[in-house]
Amino acid sequence: MAESVVLDPVDLHLLRLLQNDARTTYRDLAAQVGVAASTCLDRVTRLRRCGVILGHQLRLDPAKLGRGLEALLSVQVRPHRRELVGPFVERIRALPESRTVFHLTGPDDYLVHVAVADMTDLQRLVLDEFTSRREVARVETRLIFQQWDCGPLLPPSPSAQSG
Repeated sequence: MAESVVLDPVDLHLLRLLQNDARTTYRDLAAQVGVAASTCLDRVTRLRRCGVILGHQLRLDPAKLGRGLEALLSVQVRPHRRELVGPFVERIRALPESRTVFHLTGPDDYLVHVAVADMTDLQRLVLDEFTSRREVARVETRLIFQQWDCGPLLPPSPSAQSG
């Protein structure tokens, strides 16, 4: 498990702001946080170097790209062995419909978030790319009606850790 990084209030404020808008300039960040622009640049560079900031991503609207139907696929793989699941995960990650893949505990081994054009496209994806694979024992599909983003990810507060 990765080591956590000690973050002070300035770091936390920068992370909050950047998670809300990663395009914010260092000058604007510095003004909002109350530090010099050079300090802001140094802080963000350190947060990148130590792996707290993993990258910058552009979010797209799947519906505007012709992928208006999203679903979660619960996948059970049998046998659950590294030599089978490694290629399975790489294949699923390479599919243009795949948005996120989670490796889980419990009765299902993977949860795959997909975005497809319509119900026919979802059926094709499940039958041709999932259940046709010899290591896939079961696929359960759940349609996503709506989703919401949550607040910025920050370390737990000290009071949450002690309780």
